[in-house]
Amino acid sequence: MLPASLGTGAAFAQGAGDTLVIAAPATPQGLDIEFDVSVGSIDALGALYEYMLAYEKVEDPNAPGVLREDTSVHADKPNNMALKGRLAEAWDVSPDGRRATFKLREGVKSNWGNLFTSKDVKWTWDRKFNLKGQGLFQTAVLGLNSPDQIKVEGDYALSFNLDKPNPLLLKQQCNLANPIYDATKCAAVGGSADPWAVNFLKNESAGFGPYKLAQLVRGQQAVFEARDDYWDTKPAMKRVIMREVPQSASRFSLLQGGAVDIAQFLQPREMEALKSQKTVAVDAVNSSYMIWLELNAKITPFDNVDVRRAVNLAIPHDEIIRTIYYGYADLQTAPMPYIYPMADKSFFSYNYDLAKAKALLEKAGVGKGLSTTLSYNAGDPTQEPIALLIQTSLRQIGIELTLEKLPAGVFYENVTKRAKPMIFYLDSPWTPDPGYSTYLYFNSKSYVNYSNYVSTDVDALITEGLATLDNAIRLEKYKQVQKTLMEDAPWGFIAYPKYTLARKANLKGFTYYTSNNLRFQDFSRG
Repeated sequence: MLPASLGTGAAFAQGAGDTLVIAAPATPQGLDIEFDVSVGSIDALGALYEYMLAYEKVEDPNAPGVLREDTSVHADKPNNMALKGRLAEAWDVSPDGRRATFKLREGVKSNWGNLFTSKDVKWTWDRKFNLKGQGLFQTAVLGLNSPDQIKVEGDYALSFNLDKPNPLLLKQQCNLANPIYDATKCAAVGGSADPWAVNFLKNESAGFGPYKLAQLVRGQQAVFEARDDYWDTKPAMKRVIMREVPQSASRFSLLQGGAVDIAQFLQPREMEALKSQKTVAVDAVNSSYMIWLELNAKITPFDNVDVRRAVNLAIPHDEIIRTIYYGYADLQTAPMPYIYPMADKSFFSYNYDLAKAKALLEKAGVGKGLSTTLSYNAGDPTQEPIALLIQTSLRQIGIELTLEKLPAGVFYENVTKRAKPMIFYLDSPWTPDPGYSTYLYFNSKSYVNYSNYVSTDVDALITEGLATLDNAIRLEKYKQVQKTLMEDAPWGFIAYPKYTLARKANLKGFTYYTSNNLRFQDFSRG
């Protein structure tokens, strides 16, 4: 059912003309990327904030009318990437790859009317070092050890200075986790008591993006208004209303009835049901999403590599993709997104084989059977049926699973505690790079290494691959990383879910980003 405050029918429908209405599973819980990466929050980021650089866009080869970031390796382009300037209008990387200088765009104003300068970029990165939130990963993966390595070279000039070359130096300027803040506004509202404006940015924005926040009522709706003084092309959608509709069936009904423009994160069977409707369009594109099982290497029985391999051999991939995802997913064949450069599917060796799985359990000394627990997210409607299929399959090889249904509010807390023997995880590494992806999930010191996987060889190879600009050398190193990871099986590899969008047929401009978020400024009515 819909929240009573939202109403139904005509009262709910406000999607005409230049207003975009989105039925979302949740409103933004926080607006500060240092501490909140929930679905509603990341959609807000791309509207409220601006970035130093962006990828060029190309047509999606599998979805007519859809654009996507061009993240391919381009040997004929500077730094082998198809990039365009945003807050930085020009840039240069030194031949040794240790220094990047940026010429910043002049005349850009924030949603508070303050002019953009290099001090905003400097303050933004200083904030990461001081708050020690998710920004610590952003600095670490770049090889930044001190805020002093980011230097103001003038009002509209700035440099990043590294101890070693790093192929992510420009890519990280596109990452959704690295928006640029209005330092002047943040200093004014934070003062000495809150120098990094944590309390303010939790509920408000101070950025240079195309929209400003007009209203945020958590649990009900968020409203965004296009800025008349935005420096770039003004958004066609002048007002965006993101309404919280927790139930997928309710979001489906609202779109089906024409009350909203977009229904987010519908179940695969609902997407299929919409395909026959002329007033609705369904887009499905290959994405950076991955869903897997964290096999906790510090908890019995998953401290044994042969048990982890056996579980992989008993995952009924084809049945999951066919009956749960209705084809809106592909087999996960690598420990990184298959759309990313250097992803290698040749090391996947876990096609469904119960006999081979049983033999591995015998080898591990648990051939007579074992019991363990699989935890899943009650807020994700696909996880319970996947868990049931896996439970049935593992029972055939002597592994008895107890299924633990965790409320959505505590599921991620349990993931981060790393105390469950086996738990689902759905995620995506936002920077399209093998070093970023493998560092994030498998480096022994990474905060997202939820499977407690430790390999000194893998750590070394990941680090070496992040310290060279030579793509041939990087390719060989990350081939070895992927080979080792697939053999060590720290995950139960399941699927690459597609990014799907259910929208009114007359809504145009959908663009896919590797951060799996919407950017309201892309949309217009056709």
